Amino acid sequence: MYQHIMKTKSQKTEQIKIGEEALGKSETVVITNFNGLTSNELNAFRRAVRELGGAVVVMKKRLLKLVFAAKGIEFDPKKFEGQAGVVFSPKDIVETAGVVHKFSKPFVKKDLFKILGGFDVKAKKFIEGSEIKQIGQLPPREILLGQLAFMLTVPIKKLLFVMNEKAKRS
Repeated sequence: MYQHIMKTKSQKTEQIKIGEEALGKSETVVITNFNGLTSNELNAFRRAVRELGGAVVVMKKRLLKLVFAAKGIEFDPKKFEGQAGVVFSPKDIVETAGVVHKFSKPFVKKDLFKILGGFDVKAKKFIEGSEIKQIGQLPPREILLGQLAFMLTVPIKKLLFVMNEKAKRS
């Protein structure tokens, strides 16, 4: 029979302390709901975040509100459903969202993993879950720079082609 285990006040205080330390080292926080994942899948998610330099912490939203309040960040836990899986990351939102989105792809259709939202810690700005998904879908910086360079060279190539054809007619 399943029993709900209540945490003691000292356990809750310890979890808040861990959350405050993780938030202090973070540039980005992503809040997820991964209630449908197996322990092996959750461990794979933790490994992916750890490779980024971050950590995944499971905590009650009420305790998460206290963690954010200590940093002067307003957090409304009523916005989110279920228990919060919190990704604390020292990387910017682009890198963090990329890792979280990449991991979530096989589970989203089965409704086992949801990106609920996040925070840009430096700007103290909330980011909607849909925005984090969109940011996570962006290609890496190097590919974007390559695409930009290609787009900038196309008009020049067309101009050179026109000038070359004009020179042949003269």
